[in-house]
Amino acid sequence: MDDVNTYQSRLGVSELSVAGFGLTLSGFIGIMGIITAEVLYPNYSTRQDISDLGSTRPPNPIIHEPSATIFNTTMLVTGVLVVLSAYLLYRVLDRRGFPLALAVFGFGAFGVGVFPGNVTPWHGLFALLTFFAGGIAVVLSTRVVSRPFSLLCGLFGGISLLVLGSVFFYGLVVRGPSPLAFLGAGGIERWVVYPLIIWLPAFGGYLLAVANDSTSEAAIYSRSSN
Repeated sequence: MDDVNTYQSRLGVSELSVAGFGLTLSGFIGIMGIITAEVLYPNYSTRQDISDLGSTRPPNPIIHEPSATIFNTTMLVTGVLVVLSAYLLYRVLDRRGFPLALAVFGFGAFGVGVFPGNVTPWHGLFALLTFFAGGIAVVLSTRVVSRPFSLLCGLFGGISLLVLGSVFFYGLVVRGPSPLAFLGAGGIERWVVYPLIIWLPAFGGYLLAVANDSTSEAAIYSRSSN
């Protein structure tokens, strides 16, 4: 730990700012990677699953390059950045539930990149892990930020979890079509995923701003310990 702190002091940045940088970068890579893979995928529709960019599901999986490599690499890099940022936040925040959920979110995204859509059941399991952990992490982040940003975090996380929960409710309980069925599977999935991706650079930017303000930095430590 002393070596890490010494290394960071030489860089002139705090663990909070490094975490903020990592989360901001992960959000940028995530959204731009998906967009780039979509553009290069022949006749792709946003009504399709996002994971189709890496590979469609069995029994007859379809893989288009370079979209598959771009998407899978995007998930791997995004996952690593989120996990590393979560580790730094775990070191400095007393509320350990949030960085732990964030780390699981990043681990899930990394698993999506390791196991494309044609690798069952692992791809589906990691995708669900990403969705659930991501929504929970975003909701928990409301405990370590101030208003009005905490309201936005609650909104983003709440929308993601609500849409995800509705899929299971209508699929397993009602056993009927979801009110969001008109969006298609890909449209519904994007209402789950995009709030999480948007939150990454938003929260990262918040951490970067806080790290440059000693008063705000002390406040985030105080909120995380209450």
